[in-house]
Amino acid sequence: MTLKQYYKKNNKIILQKIKEALREDEITSDVTVNFLLEGKSGDEKLNAVLLCKQDCVLAGIEIFKKVFKVINKKIIIKSYANDGDRIKKGKKVLLITASRKTLLLGERTALNFLQRMSGIATMTAGFVKVIKYKDAKILHTRKTTPGFRVFEAAAVKTGGGDFHRLSLNSAVMIKDNHIEALGGLENVMMFISARNIQNKLKQKFEIEVKTLNELKTLVKYGRGIVKIVMLDNFKPQELDKAIKLAKSGGFKIELSGGINAQNFTKYQKKGVNFYSLGVLTHSYNSVDFSLEF
Repeated sequence: MTLKQYYKKNNKIILQKIKEALREDEITSDVTVNFLLEGKSGDEKLNAVLLCKQDCVLAGIEIFKKVFKVINKKIIIKSYANDGDRIKKGKKVLLITASRKTLLLGERTALNFLQRMSGIATMTAGFVKVIKYKDAKILHTRKTTPGFRVFEAAAVKTGGGDFHRLSLNSAVMIKDNHIEALGGLENVMMFISARNIQNKLKQKFEIEVKTLNELKTLVKYGRGIVKIVMLDNFKPQELDKAIKLAKSGGFKIELSGGINAQNFTKYQKKGVNFYSLGVLTHSYNSVDFSLEF
């Protein structure tokens, strides 16, 4: 799915989340704006320039625009950059022509989206840039900010990563707690095989393993059923053996667990298809932007 398709598919929820954010700020009850701009002075048109204050990968500029469009559809926007662009400190990103009141009411909410999304995209792009084997992909996880996942996933995509599970109904992913609940991986595989589940499911089918012994069990019982195996929290020195074993079962391979910018090089191995990185959405730094009137 492209970013454009993603935004189109999720447009309803995106607008809903923007409106929730504006309600959270209680823009209809802004005591400062109502005090200072009493009468018609709030309707006077101004130009405001969005400035980038540090090097980054731009993400969320379309969301930034939507915030102001929700407040006032009549605003005029001239863009100088697009989502996914690498921009330098000091660059003018866009120009907004709108009333004083509209600019003041939407400024903080719009920047909140933009700064966070650009932070995620910038971090993602850093991982994508140093991928050694170009057929591998960087994925987000579900370790996202509650209520903000639709934007964080878009930011990962903008930075050159790709979509993973966007919700619990996106794919079948059997993880350690599922396995423990059913009494072990062998029981899980017997359950799946006995019910011919693989022919009934439309979603992709993935299972997490934490040890080489679990991976051996999966190869024994999961061939032709499981599409992807997640090697979770494997040590770098275990990976060569694990990858060879997983490939013998015909599985695609996803690595996850404890991977960060400092150790990513050690985890890069030929044969790995996906790196799912929680760090992208729980440990990023927001990018500094300002809206100058």
